[in-house]
Amino acid sequence: MTSSCPTQFPPSSTLPAAASVPRVLSIAGTDPTGGAGTAADLKSITAAGGYGMSVVTALVAQNTHGVRDLHVPPAEFLAAQLRAVSDDVTLDAVKTGMLGTTEFIATVVAWLDDVRPAILVVDPVMIATSGDRLLQPEAEQAMVAFCRRATVVTPNIDELAVLTGSPRATTEDEALEQAARWSEETGVAVVVKTGHLDTLTVTNTWLSPDGSRIAVPSTRVDTTSTHGTGCSLSSALATRLGRGDSPADALAWATDWLHESITHGAALRVGSGHGPVDHGHRARRLQAAASSAPWIMPDAVPHLLETPADLGAPQAGDHGRNVTVPAPAVAPPGPWTAALWAAGAEITAAIADSDFVRALVDGSLPQHAFAFYLAQDALYLNGYARALAALAARSTDPDAQVYWSQAATGALTEEAELHRGWLGSADHTGAPPAPSPVTAAYTTFLLATALGEDRAVGVAAVLPCFWLYAQVGAALPAVPAGHPYSAWLDTYRDPGFVTATEQALAQLESEMAAASPAVRAAAARAFLTACRHELEFFDQALRLEPGGGAALLATETDRPELAGSAR
Repeated sequence: MTSSCPTQFPPSSTLPAAASVPRVLSIAGTDPTGGAGTAADLKSITAAGGYGMSVVTALVAQNTHGVRDLHVPPAEFLAAQLRAVSDDVTLDAVKTGMLGTTEFIATVVAWLDDVRPAILVVDPVMIATSGDRLLQPEAEQAMVAFCRRATVVTPNIDELAVLTGSPRATTEDEALEQAARWSEETGVAVVVKTGHLDTLTVTNTWLSPDGSRIAVPSTRVDTTSTHGTGCSLSSALATRLGRGDSPADALAWATDWLHESITHGAALRVGSGHGPVDHGHRARRLQAAASSAPWIMPDAVPHLLETPADLGAPQAGDHGRNVTVPAPAVAPPGPWTAALWAAGAEITAAIADSDFVRALVDGSLPQHAFAFYLAQDALYLNGYARALAALAARSTDPDAQVYWSQAATGALTEEAELHRGWLGSADHTGAPPAPSPVTAAYTTFLLATALGEDRAVGVAAVLPCFWLYAQVGAALPAVPAGHPYSAWLDTYRDPGFVTATEQALAQLESEMAAASPAVRAAAARAFLTACRHELEFFDQALRLEPGGGAALLATETDRPELAGSAR
């Protein structure tokens, strides 16, 4: 029976530290197509860094078009499953989904009274996205009472109305007010999700009983692959809380991960209805980033380049796809730079299609990732300026000396502007930022090439920083008002930067024409290697978790006077 004096779980401010790989139990129904229920929960738990276990409340015959049939096992079997797990395994977190009946809710309550897990995340499955009621009235009321036992509840907008006994909220403010009143009354935290509201920005907000709020904004994705998003968010949140994350870090991680999963869900091509999200996209992205495969295979560039045609078709990628050479925003001034552009087409396409660039452009890039990118960009520009200065010192043509000297000065000026405007003199810990392995590898490569290789090779190595950024800038759509990174994106389109890129291209075309076939080949390898460094430099910010060492910076939304210069 439902207890009249429900057991309270620890408030969010006193969440305990747990195992480094949290052991998380999902109590929910099934989905044979894998998009929701226990299948989605287990994928989410794994993606969030936990070890997932599941107790089944119902066997559901469903696909991406809907539910066809339902089989509910006896409550005694549910109790037996629960006991089998908890008799043997210490649980760091429990997440509940569809419980279905008053008898099942009472069975879980009795088990919780004995087991008392430190974290209980309740996804109060009462109303489907379609608006259909999923529980009988008496079971709804039992679920409302059950939610008072949670560490945090994650209702959709319709479920929040049932939970609080209020009309359905039509705005985010209404939903937040409903949740705040209920949280204060019950002592249970609430995550308000605005995905069912008609807004461009989708925000998940953690409301604590003391009235404090943690808002994590994201951007709506135009897709039908949203099946199981509620299950997935709550399971990921339970896992991050179970590993000891703060509510802010747990919600930020779960929100960012789910946005990426939704973005790439359609590419799975699972079903012809409302498809699932791609729970594994982030893991595969990080797995690819950790690959030790060479970036430039030995046969990608001939040892001797007698003519531009010797460079051949698009090269230098491990993405395994046919590539159409994109039209360069800054035209190559001659055949050698044209050949290099074609050879690097796969990486150019990968940058334009990268999760970082997409999120930066649509405004969904997490602020911690943007802050990390800015800090690393400032460090990069300092090393880049030294490489440009080395080219100036090694040049014999006066015009080239002047150009590379001015470019070096410009890079240092931009680096100083980053620190003054966007970064400040230090991060929030009071210490200057340290270069990441990706940044250190890139700047080391540039300095070693500019100082130790033929001048043409050094010029080829520094060119992608000009050319690829100009390409990104030219492809940018109009930035809407209120975009969190509008001032930064506008720097990509700076006409002065385009002019500098044209001059750098002219320098390389001249160097390649005068070089030996062997030096040309080395220059082509350096150009392609630098292109790949650029891709890694962009992508690295999305390999860092919230709270993972990035400076917390104000965007121009917070401080409109800040408008740093992009490299």
